[in-house]
Amino acid sequence: MVAVAGLAVSGCAGDEAPGGAADGRVTGTVTVFAAASLTESFTRIGSDFETANPGSSVTFNFAGSSALANQINQGAPADVFASAAPTNMTTVTKAGNADGTPSTFARNQLVIAVPRGNPKGVTGLADLIRPGVKVALCAEQVPCGAAARTALDAAGVALTPVTLEQDVKGALAKVKLGEVDAALVYRSDARAAAADVTGVEFPESARAVNDYPIVALKEAPNPAGARAFVAYVRSAPAQAVLAEAGFQAP
Repeated sequence: MVAVAGLAVSGCAGDEAPGGAADGRVTGTVTVFAAASLTESFTRIGSDFETANPGSSVTFNFAGSSALANQINQGAPADVFASAAPTNMTTVTKAGNADGTPSTFARNQLVIAVPRGNPKGVTGLADLIRPGVKVALCAEQVPCGAAARTALDAAGVALTPVTLEQDVKGALAKVKLGEVDAALVYRSDARAAAADVTGVEFPESARAVNDYPIVALKEAPNPAGARAFVAYVRSAPAQAVLAEAGFQAP
């Protein structure tokens, strides 16, 4: 799915270079492929970027990092890739589709998302294998699934989920809809859904902290915009948005 942050704007003047006005301002559309767990924070960051760069418009494609990496390597037009783990970023860089070296802009840690009030009394990973407790996980090829497997192995918990989702928002939705009793999701996602779920911290999550790298893409339709957006994500205002959302500093 593609989500658009902000309002559409008119095109650049004919004498402007793609993505940049004659006075050096960033203009035009910047297309960002970003991990699903970045949905809320990047939507806000995109809006702030547009405000700071009149004449620009940020469009997002939010999905699982593995799916996004595959889309980029198959030629999908994008300016920036922000992944929820270095592994999926490596898929893009090894294919020669990154413009420069990716940089880590945030980190994220897992929690156990349970319905508000925690009706099953879940306090740790061991509770997820109690009879009658239904759990959703992300598929292991996406970062939240790989992190969940690392944490479960560290705890010595052999968990069989009732569903495997293609991104963290899918796993969280199962809890919100009452289809499962718990899901392993990122702290930032549980915080964004605080009206519906509670995030239960557990010590093994420290063994599975994900680094989030970002990079401008080699075939970016708007190379100036791509570089500017990457720089903005690492700026103090954007880092404050990420911290408020529950991300850790890189």
